[in-house]
Amino acid sequence: MTRTDRTARIERETSESKVVVEVNLDGTGRVDVSTGVGFYDHMLTAFGRHSLVDLTVHSEGDVHIDAHHTVEDTAIVLGQALREALGDKKGIRRYGDATVPLDEALVRCVVDVSGRPYSVHTGEPEGQQYVLLGGSGVPYLGSLTQHIFDSIAHHAHLTMHVNVLAGREPHHIVETQFKAFARAFRDAIAYDPRETGIPSTKGAL
Repeated sequence: MTRTDRTARIERETSESKVVVEVNLDGTGRVDVSTGVGFYDHMLTAFGRHSLVDLTVHSEGDVHIDAHHTVEDTAIVLGQALREALGDKKGIRRYGDATVPLDEALVRCVVDVSGRPYSVHTGEPEGQQYVLLGGSGVPYLGSLTQHIFDSIAHHAHLTMHVNVLAGREPHHIVETQFKAFARAFRDAIAYDPRETGIPSTKGAL
């Protein structure tokens, strides 16, 4: 894979969901997202827009039960697509760090494109995991947020720390996490003009 082709398309189908994800890491933030869970669509749209990753996500799942399977499986496939698109990781900065506000909410995210899956998620206010978000459609349970980041980190082979530093409004708390991840990921996968190889003393990521 060359610097001019950091794209991927991944399909996954189980008895619980069917997911198709396409990514272009060197895009402009063009987004086409439909998961059947409106609030999740909003979060993935924020990720694409602020990471400048062109992102297509089409998911169908057993949302008549709840959002869990569709949300989880979409995060798995997104992580797989990001990993494939990264290729050999030559020339990237590797590390990204972003602190992002949204009104009263403030989140820091640090990403290492390390090849070692690890996820740390801290700081959400007590009760956030039980909040239902969304309009008249399928609700999004607050506990899904950590699950999404854990799944992306695992399948994209990222080390990721997401720390909620402040927040009161549940919508803002979740959205700021996705935006902080987007900006940290954007920096981590950017090319470093002085890096000619793989940014690791081991020679592999």
